[in-house]
Amino acid sequence: MKQNRAGIPLSVSLQPTLKAENIQAKTSNNKKRLLYISFLAVVIATAISFIAKLLVYLIDFITNISFYGSFSVAENNPAQNTLGWWVVVIPAAGGLLIGLMAFYGSKAIRGHGIPEAMEQILTNQSRIKPTITYLKPLSAAISIGTGGPFGAEGPIIATGGALGSMLGQLLHITHNERKVLLAAGATAGMSAIFGSPVAAIFLAIELLLFEFSPRSIIPVALACITGAAGHHLLFGQMPVFYTGTVTESVSNHALLMYSLVGIAIGLLSVVITFLVYWVEDAFEKLPVHWMWWPAIGGLAVGFIGYFRPETLGVGYNNITNILSGSLPLHFVISLCVLKFLSWVIALGSGTSGGTLAPLLTIGGALGVLAGWLIQHLVPSAGVSIPMAALVGMAAMFAGASRAFITSILFALETTGQHNAILPLLAACSAAYFVSFFLMENTIMTEKIARRGIKTPDSYEPDILEKVSVAEVMEEGGLILDVDNTIGDINEWLQQEPAYRSAFYILSSSDGEYLGMLSDAQLTNTLFPPSTELRELINEEPVAVPASASLREAVEVMATNNTDVVAVINNGNKIAGMVNYRNVLRGYRLRSADEEKGRPSISLKRRGLKLLVRGKKLKSLFEAND
Repeated sequence: MKQNRAGIPLSVSLQPTLKAENIQAKTSNNKKRLLYISFLAVVIATAISFIAKLLVYLIDFITNISFYGSFSVAENNPAQNTLGWWVVVIPAAGGLLIGLMAFYGSKAIRGHGIPEAMEQILTNQSRIKPTITYLKPLSAAISIGTGGPFGAEGPIIATGGALGSMLGQLLHITHNERKVLLAAGATAGMSAIFGSPVAAIFLAIELLLFEFSPRSIIPVALACITGAAGHHLLFGQMPVFYTGTVTESVSNHALLMYSLVGIAIGLLSVVITFLVYWVEDAFEKLPVHWMWWPAIGGLAVGFIGYFRPETLGVGYNNITNILSGSLPLHFVISLCVLKFLSWVIALGSGTSGGTLAPLLTIGGALGVLAGWLIQHLVPSAGVSIPMAALVGMAAMFAGASRAFITSILFALETTGQHNAILPLLAACSAAYFVSFFLMENTIMTEKIARRGIKTPDSYEPDILEKVSVAEVMEEGGLILDVDNTIGDINEWLQQEPAYRSAFYILSSSDGEYLGMLSDAQLTNTLFPPSTELRELINEEPVAVPASASLREAVEVMATNNTDVVAVINNGNKIAGMVNYRNVLRGYRLRSADEEKGRPSISLKRRGLKLLVRGKKLKSLFEAND
């Protein structure tokens, strides 16, 4: 075989070294970026905590002006108004203002906020218009303050997300980091309103981030903790829906009943989700411009509010009263039905407001009805009305949104009823199960699904994450010494055509890895035959560890605009190379493994045989012939 200038065969299997400074520098930089994004998340959460308090003040201020004619930010309830039939006009006037704001400001203020945030994350690199930062809370305050049957949580989640996105657009950060800031702002807002940081973290995972990794969870967790601290400072330390009583542990019989309640609530959550979008479709068919729809919906809200004033406004006190089990049954029934009608019409009209508080109210009321029915049909079951209300509240949210873990943790954190963990787990599991099999999309995703946007429904790593480079790489490869010339290499390759490839590994005579060389560079007529290979190196050497995933290899290829990359082993020695064909082969093999089930233990007629990696071992039990 032809020798190069250093006396080393051109195709010898060298073991050149590659220093790990670049890999270590990248790891160190990632950690610094994580600290930076975490700091920004805490800053955003601090700001959104005070914005949440200002939003509540603004809602109270508009409520007092609209229903009582007083300029005050004191907490007040529209249900105590004495306006008579004039109450019908107030929600309609609020809806008219929101329609004008949406028409002349931004159409994005319509709706309850979470689907819009999901859409920006999935399709627009988490970029939300900065105007949403002030238009959304203002429009929501007008909607709720004039009697809209919504909670403050949806608007503050949308506002927090917009604030995080806006800051992310001002700074030099990646779109994934901007997604984290959006989720941090949104969930910090939820934590600031409800004092539920753990539930807020899982809301981010289940509805916004669609991933579970340190780079996203740490900033979001810090933001939610900050939001919870803001809640304790600005709103108080008691649970939002504190009833003053502690629930007792439940029996197995009662647990079965609560599971059945979860199934029933799951079925109703499917019906409710269908009706929400049916009403929205009905508004789409109206022969008037969409700007007028919120005013039309407001008329319905005011009309219902005349007969049942408790349906007006936020109604967090309604949830607390339902959970206490102190409301008369006829009141619970009317509140459940009329609150649903008021909310579904208002939401379908495209006004600004949230879904969480109405879902909790309706679910809690249905839980009370289910608990009352069980007490009369199966009195020995030991079902209590307050527990049934709590179970119904959480199951409704789990079924409608399929935010399973969020629903359970939210119910625990906002009530302090930690003995309810088993009933909540049973009921939410049942509701989620029913919703998953009967409903393709949820109340959060149906709107964006109609626009052709697919929402991730699983959080497992992708297939390329599960395959290591070592499993698919091509070992060896032609290693060329940089002291050789283009003429030497081409002459040798003409005599040894079997060694020709698309890419070659370059090393020095002492074994140091220096980079990759393409076949196109070798045959480029612009370089004279006397050109040494070292003169063709113009970039830093690129390599991936053999232990890296194919996803990391693909990221390196994309970043460096190459379809092949060198592979190094634990000792920083060249182990081979990986190209796009290897990536596709690894993807196909692992896809086939996941789609085709095969037993690990096979019971055969002649004995028990173990299957290890598809190969049968000797039978453990030999049968006599």
